[in-house]
Amino acid sequence: MSKLDLRKELKQYYTAKTKPEIVDVPPGKFLTIVGRGEPGGESYTASLNALYTVAYTLKFKEKAEGRDFTMMALEGLWWWDSPATKMVDAPPRSEWSWKSMIRVPDFVTERVVEAAKREAKAKKGFKEIDEILLETYHEGLSAQFMHVGPYSEEAVTVPKLHRFIEENGYALRPHHHEIYMSDPRRVPPEKWKTIIRQPVKKK
Repeated sequence: MSKLDLRKELKQYYTAKTKPEIVDVPPGKFLTIVGRGEPGGESYTASLNALYTVAYTLKFKEKAEGRDFTMMALEGLWWWDSPATKMVDAPPRSEWSWKSMIRVPDFVTERVVEAAKREAKAKKGFKEIDEILLETYHEGLSAQFMHVGPYSEEAVTVPKLHRFIEENGYALRPHHHEIYMSDPRRVPPEKWKTIIRQPVKKK
């Protein structure tokens, strides 16, 4: 059985330089769940547990049908209700909204996702599973760079991305996007790699 290596197929959209650059990201399919509150808090953690449970159930169901594929990294969109558009001006983390996402192959259908959700909920019972959707997300023109280090240090590096955007004649679009390329359980914080991506538009 051949295995679709999504990380290889989509490599140009899941790598980044340590200096800001402009990319044009095509549409793709994602399993998603939306929530609000502290990153790493109770609600966030419960939603991630549900998302991963459905993602792996889906993977095994597709593999049984001869369509195996690699699991992609966790991604997160972040925003808030205040007028501030930049992360450095964000309100307290308890007021943040987020959409957690895992990319899946284009052959994944709504029918298969719903079947995976039913199976996952029957096994684990996570009520958050009901909130998971299969969505197409088209990010389009964006600025990005690779942040290396703890998430807490993003407050220092993200302004550099915003300056790059402004100095090159672009304006920010929603939403602040992070792609978590490292497993925090296996990699020390000083080596964590996170792609920071910000959708933009020409001024």
